[in-house]
Amino acid sequence: MNLKQAGSGAEVDERLAALLTNASAVRAITASVEGTIGPKGLDTMLVDRFGEVIITNDGVTILDKMDVNHPAAKMLINIAKAQQAEVGDGTTTATIMAGGLVAEGVNQVIRGVPVARVIEGVRHGIAVALDAVRERARQVGSVDDPVLTNIAVIAGREHRDIAELVVAAARLIGLEKLKEANFKLSDIVTAEEGADNEVFMGVIVDKERMSKDMPQAVEGARLLLVDDALEPEEIEDGALGTEAGFKRYIELQEEFKANIRKLAALGVKVVLVDRGVHDSAEEILTDAGIMVVQRVSNKDMRRAAEHCGARPVKRTGLKKDPAEIEKYLGFADKIFEDEKLEQIRILGGRGKPMATILVGAATEEVVGERERIAKDAASSLQAAVKGGCVPGGGAIEVAVARQVEKARENIKGMAAYGVDCVASALRRPLSQIVENAGFNPLEKVEEVMAAQAAQGSDSLAVDCDSGEIADMLARGVVDPVPVKLHAIKAAGEVAVAILRIDTIIKKKEEGANAAKQVAGDAGMPDF
Repeated sequence: MNLKQAGSGAEVDERLAALLTNASAVRAITASVEGTIGPKGLDTMLVDRFGEVIITNDGVTILDKMDVNHPAAKMLINIAKAQQAEVGDGTTTATIMAGGLVAEGVNQVIRGVPVARVIEGVRHGIAVALDAVRERARQVGSVDDPVLTNIAVIAGREHRDIAELVVAAARLIGLEKLKEANFKLSDIVTAEEGADNEVFMGVIVDKERMSKDMPQAVEGARLLLVDDALEPEEIEDGALGTEAGFKRYIELQEEFKANIRKLAALGVKVVLVDRGVHDSAEEILTDAGIMVVQRVSNKDMRRAAEHCGARPVKRTGLKKDPAEIEKYLGFADKIFEDEKLEQIRILGGRGKPMATILVGAATEEVVGERERIAKDAASSLQAAVKGGCVPGGGAIEVAVARQVEKARENIKGMAAYGVDCVASALRRPLSQIVENAGFNPLEKVEEVMAAQAAQGSDSLAVDCDSGEIADMLARGVVDPVPVKLHAIKAAGEVAVAILRIDTIIKKKEEGANAAKQVAGDAGMPDF
């Protein structure tokens, strides 16, 4: 399409201003993570204004920590976060494909294809791609399937020690637990400086006992969880100035102490508290030889409750009869404080079986990255258990792109150009993997497409060491189906949303911010 057909260059720029601006922002975001994908991908250094540094090649971490203001860029980042929340991995792939879809969509619009037709074609192409991935899924029938180790190694960025921990935990937990909708294997991962790699049945509470005078270890422990502050009920300050108010204050203090003494009488050995603990309660519980852990996080409280079969109770619940309080208690074979790691371990709970993956790190700087790696490996393994696996290394995307291109033949009109956008975006992951490995992406992607077609194999891609065409399944390079499905779907959704934006308007401030807006805009021309 020439300038006479489209009008002057100024008219073209004005007509496409919003689209081009958004496409540039999306390209900048894509560029920030594309160098990290694949076995030869490199790391990114994130630095804040205080000099704090994070070094990672985890896509969602890079995107989450970036200083971004552009709304279209934020849309892309939100899609990556949604991918992480849903399946726990594949954020870089989703981002690269979304960037590819937007870039190709813009190119088609510049050529003269109506946006509506591009969007129509993109939606059709995405639907074909999703069906194609589902058709190629291979189900995982057992936690002993070797494919799970391969998935954990790949998602764990070749950290085999971490992958082995994740696989060991999966075997402890079992297939049924891994398939539960509300259970996330990544939630049982924790990393600690100076710790040894370890998997065990039990949970960790990331706190120390309240006092060194309390027992450091308890066996055959009855456990109480207080989802509240372990303190006397409060009375209004004004009431303390009256005789009746002061009398009521004394009564509440004595009642509270009596309730605490009930716990010792019930044989409670460990108390976990959501908030703070009053001095009088600390003194009574210490004298009774009871371990108390205060300010326990909601996550740790929930896991401890499930593992031990306990029910959290409010402080007012301690007024109940001892027989009623007993119904709230949990039990564990052993609860002890690891003084080196400054954490509490709860082992052998009588409730649901719970495992913990403890990842060791040599220094404080690498703790966060090793934890992210382990969580990615755990999420990918669980996704494979739930939805099966497909060839990795960019092979499945190229195979699906070939199928999308065949589907284009059945599309009439200009929507076919939107289908082309999907096929092109699907080739982007392999192209970037190859480029990061130091090879010519155009050449290698064409070689893979030709080899797949000639050999009738959807698992062929590029060996990033030699540059030769290789069978990814034979090499053990596999990816979970849910990760691929969500990445393709998310990329399509964000691309369509961005392509649909025709105009960008700064909205006025409302409420408390309106006065600030007026002051800030003083002397500025009207929009």
